[in-house]
Amino acid sequence: MTPQKQKTSTKINKTNGGAKLALAPLIGNLPPVDWAAFLAGMSRGKSIVEYGERRTVFTQGDVADAVWYLQKGKVKHAVTSSQGKEAIVAVLGPGEFFGEGCLAGRPLRMATATTLSDCTLYKVDKALMMRMLHEHHDISELFVTHLLVRNMRYQEDLVDQLFNSSEKRLARVLLLLSHYGKEAKAETILPGINQEHLAQMVGTTRSRVSHFMNKFRKMGFIDYAGSGALTVNSGLMSVVLND
Repeated sequence: MTPQKQKTSTKINKTNGGAKLALAPLIGNLPPVDWAAFLAGMSRGKSIVEYGERRTVFTQGDVADAVWYLQKGKVKHAVTSSQGKEAIVAVLGPGEFFGEGCLAGRPLRMATATTLSDCTLYKVDKALMMRMLHEHHDISELFVTHLLVRNMRYQEDLVDQLFNSSEKRLARVLLLLSHYGKEAKAETILPGINQEHLAQMVGTTRSRVSHFMNKFRKMGFIDYAGSGALTVNSGLMSVVLND
């Protein structure tokens, strides 16, 4: 298996102190690989874990001794300061790895991972993951590509915080959570992600998030189902692109 060459890049156009971020290229361009099937073929050093909503996978400060793969569901990564203030670093979806810091020698977890929905996860021991990456060069290249693309998304998050308004940051977060760019259709965000979560991810207050959410709803960019699930429409991209 040979990974395809990618032309993914981070495009930043500064206009009037703002920044337009290349959202779609960072979401749907990973080389196809069935990680779940590959991991399922391992007989030792891994386990499959089923978690319900709001369960802790690991806690900030825990020993980092394994890599996790999220097969189904969504997982929140959050960091808590010494003063008790929480900040959401990322919300991960199916097909993503997390906890890979242990492979670089990080002894303790830097964040807390919590499920936002029913999840199916693979827990892979650190020693097994390192041996697998050493022995299977094609898998190693795909794994590194996976991490690089995610790191580029995190860089865009930082630029977003530095240059864009809270309204644009919220629009971008909603588009990312709805996997904008994978398919040309509206996508649903799970009810487990509330306005407090969004405020932490955007870096603003809950009241500001509520104000912008009402605005987006009136403009037809988002909608709520009877269950409380949030649907994001592609028209929201106009908020990100607007100068």
